[in-house]
Amino acid sequence: MLQHIQQITAQDFPALLQEITDPPEQLYIRGTLPCADTKLLAVVGSRSATAYGREVIEYLIQGLRGYPVGIVSGMALGIDGAAHEAALTAELPTIAVLGSGLSDATLYPRAHVQLAQRILAAGGALVSEFEPEQRAAPWTFPQRNRIVAGLSHATLLIEAAERSGTLITARLATEYNRELLVVPGSIFAASSKGTHQFLKLGATPVTTPEDILEALHIPVQTKDATQGGHSYKFSPEEQELYDALAEPCSRDELIAQLSYSVTTANIVLSKLELEGVIVEKFGTLRRI
Repeated sequence: MLQHIQQITAQDFPALLQEITDPPEQLYIRGTLPCADTKLLAVVGSRSATAYGREVIEYLIQGLRGYPVGIVSGMALGIDGAAHEAALTAELPTIAVLGSGLSDATLYPRAHVQLAQRILAAGGALVSEFEPEQRAAPWTFPQRNRIVAGLSHATLLIEAAERSGTLITARLATEYNRELLVVPGSIFAASSKGTHQFLKLGATPVTTPEDILEALHIPVQTKDATQGGHSYKFSPEEQELYDALAEPCSRDELIAQLSYSVTTANIVLSKLELEGVIVEKFGTLRRI
């Protein structure tokens, strides 16, 4: 079903993984690891992802399209799976580090076997330190978290409750002297309590893709101010709407800013969505 498994030992590990204090003895790999000059970003968070968390992932990872960035995560339900999905959509390489072996029978979670297939089909990789037939167990997930952090130049934390296992990966990133990036959440949400702990301790807040690029020391590409970096040529009405979306907002908020009618605004919105210039997710419009 999936590609064959290869085994590598410490001398062949990616350079960053060789630096950590407790590297694995061996790695099993299916697929292809990104080239050495790709900056790897670990994306971790709650298995109970909220609509906000999923929207954040799509927005941030889509903003990395075209840059030499790869996405590392654990292929778990929730934030992990959404991160891999967003990477595939943005055509970024992605690595899934599993808490199980890599045999067809033991891949975990079983709900993400098709996701694993798509990661490999897109040129990504599945990675595990466990023997191919090792089944997932409560102890395997904390153990694999050090590989997620160890492979990556930076770790992005999105939604984690106060005692979430995800916080293990965040803590390891700081122990390995890697950049820890945190997406702020609602002060009223239980899913923000863990993430906000790290913000209080000095983690870097992230609200735009540019924040991630800066942390990875990747220069931001300059876009044409008139066309917003798109080859599509705007009409005056389209340009006015695009300019009004300098910050994401709801459809009603956007239409209230425009000089033309609601009917015209909806026509222009539909056209720009079809052209792939803007997108509406969970009731919020934003540029692409």
